[in-house]
Amino acid sequence: MTGNRRWQQRPAPGERELRLWKVGRALGVTFAAALLAAGGIFYGLVHLLEIKEIDSTAKLDAATLFDLVKFSFGVVAGAGALVALVVAYRRQRVDEAGAHREATRLHTERFSQAVDKLGSDSPAVRLGGVHALAGLADDAPDNSLRQTCIDVLCAYLRLPFPTDPGDLPDLPDGSPPPADQRDAHQDRKDRYRAFREVRHTILRLIGDHYRIPQGTHRSWQGCDLDLTGVTIDGNMDFTGARFSGGAVDFTGARFSGGNVRFVGAVFSGGNVNFGSAVFSRGFVNFSEARFSSSHVRFNQATFSGSRMDFSSTTFSGGRVNFDQATFSGGKVDFMAARFTGGHVNFPGATFSGGKVDFMAARFTGGRVNFASTRFSGGSVRFLGAGFSGGYVAFSGATFSGGRVNFGSATFSGAHVDFDSATFSGGHVDFGETTGPAPSGLLTAVSTPLPGVRLRTDWLPAGL
Repeated sequence: MTGNRRWQQRPAPGERELRLWKVGRALGVTFAAALLAAGGIFYGLVHLLEIKEIDSTAKLDAATLFDLVKFSFGVVAGAGALVALVVAYRRQRVDEAGAHREATRLHTERFSQAVDKLGSDSPAVRLGGVHALAGLADDAPDNSLRQTCIDVLCAYLRLPFPTDPGDLPDLPDGSPPPADQRDAHQDRKDRYRAFREVRHTILRLIGDHYRIPQGTHRSWQGCDLDLTGVTIDGNMDFTGARFSGGAVDFTGARFSGGNVRFVGAVFSGGNVNFGSAVFSRGFVNFSEARFSSSHVRFNQATFSGSRMDFSSTTFSGGRVNFDQATFSGGKVDFMAARFTGGHVNFPGATFSGGKVDFMAARFTGGRVNFASTRFSGGSVRFLGAGFSGGYVAFSGATFSGGRVNFGSATFSGAHVDFDSATFSGGHVDFGETTGPAPSGLLTAVSTPLPGVRLRTDWLPAGL
């Protein structure tokens, strides 16, 4: 999805022209099918009853003639029933199409009224328009019309809105501003608060509907959410939602406050994209979520103050990518996460501040990739982590500052790779680990470095 996607109303199935065969053709096909079915049944009975031949010398008596007359009337009655069935079916199709067209027409009228309300100057009317569109999405005759309503709500969030004017400062001499300035400033503040309330209502409604199980009334699961470039300064709650299709797009969004919760969510399909998003405040929470096949992207995102929580999350498939992301503050938490499959990637990321924490995480499969990552500040901790499978790569990484701590970690089967890594500063601690030295580490620090602490039994004799 893209940020400038138009929210034009899509053609619904009921709006397409109803196509029916001509009556003659429909009856001909129906009779042909009936004859084929009757013939098949007749020959099947002949085969089952093992009838070898039919006596052609039998004479036509009165009883047989009467049976033939009854059979003829039966054939005529059956033909009439077939004609009635075809006509009734066509009438039913026409009635259903008419009912769908009427439902679509009413939906379109309500849609137009709701959009008009959304563009009103009155905050109360705009709030009414938001709830009207949400109700329309719930009652939409088909998924296409539901998606259209959701697209309009998302488009409203993407519109420019007034910023917080803050407090009005006093005059240079310390006296309060004139009354007209105070009134104008209060008007701007009221306008900002009104827009903010409408936007927060939309954010809340989206989360509320996405938590409802798919296939039930009022559920929006599986629908697309185009939130590109949106400022998220309120709460969105996707707790327990199931992402098995569709796309949720936060590309370029600015998280400046509020909480976005994916607690216990299941990602078994679809995509969630935070590419180029800016996290300056707030909290995005994926704790206890399960990733089995979805793709969650934080590519080129900037983390300067918010918190990301993946604690107790299970990664059994899919991908979570932080390619070329910048961590200058805040925290990304993978405490007690379980990596049994899938990929968590940080290639080309820059850690100049903030924290990434894998404390007590369990790596039994999958891949965690810090290849070509630059550590110039901040902290990455693997305290008490267990590496019994999978692959953790620091190949080509540059350590010029910050701290990477593997204290109390256990290496019993996973492949941990420091090939071609460069250490010129910072602190990397393997002093309390258990198991063999990671691949390439002793080569990378063949010359003792003050900031790199290794287990004494890893060191060559004499060092």
